[in-house]
Amino acid sequence: MRKLTYLGHSAFFIEKDWDGILIDPFITGNPFADFDYKKKRITHIFVTHAHLDHLGDAIAISKHTGAIIYAVVELASYCMEKGAKAVGINVGANLKFKWGNVKVFNALHSSSNPDLPYGGVAVSYMFDIDGTRIYHAGDTGLMPDFRMIGDMCNPYYALLPIGGHYTMDIEDAAAAAKMLYAMEVIPMHYDTFSNIKADLRKFVDLLEAQGQKCLPLKANEYVEF
Repeated sequence: MRKLTYLGHSAFFIEKDWDGILIDPFITGNPFADFDYKKKRITHIFVTHAHLDHLGDAIAISKHTGAIIYAVVELASYCMEKGAKAVGINVGANLKFKWGNVKVFNALHSSSNPDLPYGGVAVSYMFDIDGTRIYHAGDTGLMPDFRMIGDMCNPYYALLPIGGHYTMDIEDAAAAAKMLYAMEVIPMHYDTFSNIKADLRKFVDLLEAQGQKCLPLKANEYVEF
């Protein structure tokens, strides 16, 4: 069984056999999330950057489940200081797992939290699970790296922020999707707060016009891949 479940905002849960992979687990305080990590098997947690709506509950989940947090070195060190299990990584890493690999790319964004003024750089992740590539862009603006990432990896799914204000808006996200050559785009990081409202219908139309499919999941909806 392989499932990709949207948890709202930028949080996702990937299930592969007996492994459970969380990405940016903003659960507490997320108005869309309905996810009880105490009832799930969670083995890996990937955090794109230190902002609290992305680091979220990662530390608490790691301490409860024993799952390992993967984050940029500075942020991973902070997580370990707080009692979590963590592995420090950085841009360019290619991490190997029994279920596949994860390549770490750049993201164009800041990274900090109230207790850690400098959380390292923000990153994005390319997951390759049994040959299906899933790209989580994290929080980012439009950047030329998307063309390189598309040429190198050609993801099937691209998880892209569309809310604007802190990240790309729908027009820039559509441009990013085109550069990534993604077959299906799952929008994220929108409508959680008043200043990141997005016109989802317009985003769907923009993607269709360039021959790509938008897959607007509601919180707790999933795709099997």
